[in-house]
Amino acid sequence: MIPRSVLDSHHVRVRGDNPWQQRARLHQALWREQHSLPAGLHNGSPLGSRLETSVAQPPKLRNYLSAPAREQVQKAVADAPRTGALLFRPRLWVDLLSSQPLCFNLFGPLAADLELATTTLSQIWPDIRAVHDIRFEWSPGRNDAAYTTNQSAFDVFIEYDGDHGHSFIGIEVKYHEDLRGTPASNKDGHYVEIARNTAAFDPSTFPLLSTLPLQQIWLDHLLALRMLDNSNDGWDAGAFVLLYPVGNTRCAAAARDYRCCLTGRHTFEARTLDEIVQAAQLASTDAWPHEVHHRYLDPALVNAAITELPPGDQTSPGRLRDG
Repeated sequence: MIPRSVLDSHHVRVRGDNPWQQRARLHQALWREQHSLPAGLHNGSPLGSRLETSVAQPPKLRNYLSAPAREQVQKAVADAPRTGALLFRPRLWVDLLSSQPLCFNLFGPLAADLELATTTLSQIWPDIRAVHDIRFEWSPGRNDAAYTTNQSAFDVFIEYDGDHGHSFIGIEVKYHEDLRGTPASNKDGHYVEIARNTAAFDPSTFPLLSTLPLQQIWLDHLLALRMLDNSNDGWDAGAFVLLYPVGNTRCAAAARDYRCCLTGRHTFEARTLDEIVQAAQLASTDAWPHEVHHRYLDPALVNAAITELPPGDQTSPGRLRDG
């Protein structure tokens, strides 16, 4: 656990944060301070992992690290009335900890340069021959009975030509999240019925899949499986990927448990953000992959803040916030 005095001095001591969430929240506050950006307010008090609106909203968009990331997020917001994408404002602008800005910061430059996307992502998925499109908060049909009849969508969707033909990767991106919260209604066994028809799951695990923390992984995976089963979509191959940082052990544990529910693993993968960022660093000569690493993954920021703590200053009471 990070000492209270460190959390309090950067306005990031929040009730309910687990150790990884504490570290991620502090990391974002330190990055904000390093760039001299003002903290936003939560319930009238500064919250270090939030930006003040004046620097966060368009046109400044200081939550975003590159011109392509800013262009892609504004394009996605403009298209949202047509696509149905759930891009919540002002959170999309002000929340440094949110995984949605992370999606645009990491994949936005790849969406703007599909040749770079191909070079980067083929290091992770060697069957990729050419990336044709990258979309954000995308679903083939929200609330559509042809799919899962709910609002499930992929945070990032990659369409490509691969060794097996017209292919896709649907990605759920997590940063600080621990896959907890409020479970979705199973709609009188509707999801179980979909899962049973795919033959991708051990039926004895349906009760586990229907509850958190596995349920969100399951619903997104079911969406990918329904896309493969829908002959009108024209997909030859596809997979669902859960993407999270190495340090997020809750997501790693959930991915491990989820694999144990499957009869085959070719349509599900768990990958780390660290892998994608490293691949981008190798593929690009631009600064943005290194900035993404520094912003989200570099342990040096938090380690330095802890190391610089004065001796004996470990337990100052401070103020405890709600998330």
